[in-house]
Amino acid sequence: MKAMILAAGLGTRLKPFTDKHPKALAMVNGKSLLQRNIEYLQKIGITEVLVNVHHFADQIIDAVTTNNGWGSTVAISDETDAVLETGGGLKKAAWYFENETSFVLLNADILTNLDLQAVIDTHTSTGALATLAVSVRNSSRYFLFDEAGKLCGWKNQNTGEYKPAHLNDGNTEHLQAKAFSGIQVIDTKLLSMMHQTGKFSMVDVYLDLCTTQNIMAYDHTGATLLDVGKPESLELAATRFV
Repeated sequence: MKAMILAAGLGTRLKPFTDKHPKALAMVNGKSLLQRNIEYLQKIGITEVLVNVHHFADQIIDAVTTNNGWGSTVAISDETDAVLETGGGLKKAAWYFENETSFVLLNADILTNLDLQAVIDTHTSTGALATLAVSVRNSSRYFLFDEAGKLCGWKNQNTGEYKPAHLNDGNTEHLQAKAFSGIQVIDTKLLSMMHQTGKFSMVDVYLDLCTTQNIMAYDHTGATLLDVGKPESLELAATRFV
């Protein structure tokens, strides 16, 4: 199995570090976020990884080259011309997964002790088009799942907006709100179903497909998960990830 690490973002929440560096190279106890995620994948035998780059792309490429991929075979998807967000970035990188049945997609700024092999095993056993790592925690945006764990929609907690639009009419009491953790296992069949072009989010892809396809939840509530997108989060991460 292969994986893709999304590392092209501007990292505006992590200023001033990201004024001169990419977020993926922020350090936690002597290791960059990128290195930690590559090593996280190695724990379950994933050693072929694609990293997309945009913001200070040369620094990421140099780090990968200098460190020999930290023991993995690391390819680069170059988005220096235009950042494509999570969905657009994956669509551009679809070539990398041509001979795969499924793959892992994760954000570079997430650190976790989530059992990734369990997510993969669940994905395989259910035959889902995609399996999304989620948990019950405070967030401004939530995916909405039915009792079987199938994705049915999305909610912006701050604005009250629902997607798909029909959910704005009510009748959402039966749906369970869970926060997305930026880690997912995806069947490669999904790649040919992405009709969006240019810059777009994987959230849009999942919401577009959820009415006809099984997009399933993997609830990891209780596992350690840190969105290392702010300076204070880096400080917290240093206390939890040695």
